[in-house]
Amino acid sequence: MKSQKTLKVRLAALNFLEFAVWGSYLTSLGNFLFKNGLGDQIGWFYAMQGIVSLFMPSVIGIIADRWVQAQRMLSLCHLIAGLFMFAAGFYCMSAPSVGFAPLFILYSISVAFFMPTIGLNNSVAFNALTKAGLDTVKAFPPIRTFGTIGFICAMLFVNFAGPEDAKFQTTYMQLVVSGAISMVMMVYALTMPACPVNTAPASGSVVDRLGLNAFSLLKQKKMAVFFIFSMMLGVSLQITNGYANPYITFFKEIPQYADAWAARNANALISLSQISETLCILLIPFCLKRFGIKGVMLMSMFAWVMRFGFFSIGNPGDGLWLMVLSCIVYGIAFDFFNVSGGLYVDKETHPSMRSSAQGLFMIMTNGFGATIGTLCAMAVVNHNVVASDSVEVQLNGWRVSWAIFAAYALVVALLFWVIFHDDRRDDGAASIKEIKEDTSVDGAGFIEEKGSLS
Repeated sequence: MKSQKTLKVRLAALNFLEFAVWGSYLTSLGNFLFKNGLGDQIGWFYAMQGIVSLFMPSVIGIIADRWVQAQRMLSLCHLIAGLFMFAAGFYCMSAPSVGFAPLFILYSISVAFFMPTIGLNNSVAFNALTKAGLDTVKAFPPIRTFGTIGFICAMLFVNFAGPEDAKFQTTYMQLVVSGAISMVMMVYALTMPACPVNTAPASGSVVDRLGLNAFSLLKQKKMAVFFIFSMMLGVSLQITNGYANPYITFFKEIPQYADAWAARNANALISLSQISETLCILLIPFCLKRFGIKGVMLMSMFAWVMRFGFFSIGNPGDGLWLMVLSCIVYGIAFDFFNVSGGLYVDKETHPSMRSSAQGLFMIMTNGFGATIGTLCAMAVVNHNVVASDSVEVQLNGWRVSWAIFAAYALVVALLFWVIFHDDRRDDGAASIKEIKEDTSVDGAGFIEEKGSLS
């Protein structure tokens, strides 16, 4: 029992560091780009996270499944990501003016190696918990909560650190902070329990030899539909990360909101979203048991509608409560999709392809979904918010943009309600062993259900 508690603490620290790396810049990078004349290019920086997620998580996941232990691969990825994030920060510090191409290249290489670490982090945690005899559905959500706490701490640090006219959230220092935390994560990941690799001789098709078994999950209609809607919901993931901070900060241009605390501390306000996450993660085991994956995903989808809708009609003054509500519902919007989706995929796949399956989930959500969503959001915002227009016209453009995002999320929710079916309730009591008793593993390595799970 004591060893299990110690393991949970170690995994909590792992998650804290993992998401602190991301929280250092994810919600504030748009503000930095706006300050340096790259406001029209924000979408490309956030889309790059999606573009690299189309292939890097899968490739790295395959390597972790077959050749390099996941905890070692996690360490290596953070080393490379941290070095290039340092390089991006150094470039911004030394250049007379920040150019798009140099910063974008350095940043892109960094995120190319960071994005796979999210799935690897899950694999390392799931492996450790399973080996310790713990149920991942019950044990992982509280551990993952510390990832959100790490994200919040990093956000607040870059929000308040630095002189008043050069807070880290508006300067290159946010990149330096991220790189530094990556270096710590690089070392700490190596202390995690060893993850197994599939040492069986490569045989069969090219797909089998390359470890691409996770794609065979798409043979199951239920899983195919799940992954398609994961992609559609993933469209919403990066929109507020890229545009919420610039939108809130924009209110400083309006005289009546110029001195509003929220307009001057956008990152601190947005951190309420991550605080909400820490509470909502703890609801996941109960909600999965009570409502199943369909109910939980629907909650997430309708929460995205409110997330965008409240932003559309709120402001940092008398409408601050609407922005606060937007931040509160974000916990459900993000966690009930991202964390529950990862757990669902883990339960539906065989341990031998755990990292590959998590990589596939990342491809559909943070890959196709986030890339499409970010580029579309950039087109919508750039069309509706034109710098040469008056402040009043720009504000209306922002509000129209958020309303469009809310309408999209509503359409996705209604379609999912009608199309997706999964009657099983995951009560958190089934272990991998029990799942195997209810399933058989085919030659490609994915789980075939003996009973109907329509």
